[in-house]
Amino acid sequence: MKRISKEEKILAISKILEELYPETPIPLDHYDDYSLLIAVLLSAQCTDKKVNQITPLLFQEASTPGEMINLSIDDIKSIIRPCGLSPQKAKAIYNLSHILLEKHKGAVPDNFLDLEALPGVGHKTASVVMSQAFGVSAFPVDTHIHRLAYRWGLSNGKNVTQTEKDLKRLFPKNRWNKIHLQMIFFGREYCSAKAHNPKLCPICSKYGRKSLYK
Repeated sequence: MKRISKEEKILAISKILEELYPETPIPLDHYDDYSLLIAVLLSAQCTDKKVNQITPLLFQEASTPGEMINLSIDDIKSIIRPCGLSPQKAKAIYNLSHILLEKHKGAVPDNFLDLEALPGVGHKTASVVMSQAFGVSAFPVDTHIHRLAYRWGLSNGKNVTQTEKDLKRLFPKNRWNKIHLQMIFFGREYCSAKAHNPKLCPICSKYGRKSLYK
């Protein structure tokens, strides 16, 4: 594998991603900031496809924080059960809906501090909401982005926090939101967690770690 500089690698990877995914639609179906927040929360350890099957059922019953708190936690849990972790997620959805009404006049806050203070909302979820709902430059890193960054030699792979810092340092800030989605789409199509053949991957085959081939 030809040795190239980190700058050349970033440009090459960016070009491949842009050619493959010039358009980056948001994978989770939603109709406003609140529905996006709930969908992202449900997507933890669950596929976007499954979330998109479940959220219409949930939002048919409750599409606003005010309507959501009229349901019981058990009501919510029974609807979202196919998404996994339903006891924790149902409790979080119910409680965060209360907080949105009590502290934020029913609106989803547009800053990291208040978002991350909501039940069930970690930094990754907050980053997705900030980038996709409010257009703020963010680089949400989940296990999939974490995996790709390591495979491509863009981060040492110790933890998602370090990976996020590394990716933000390497890619231009005005590209973070789009690159994040492009990496998700690429990972699903070419660089999956299991049964991955680096020799067939458009990026790993040219710019991946040599250790992948051992």
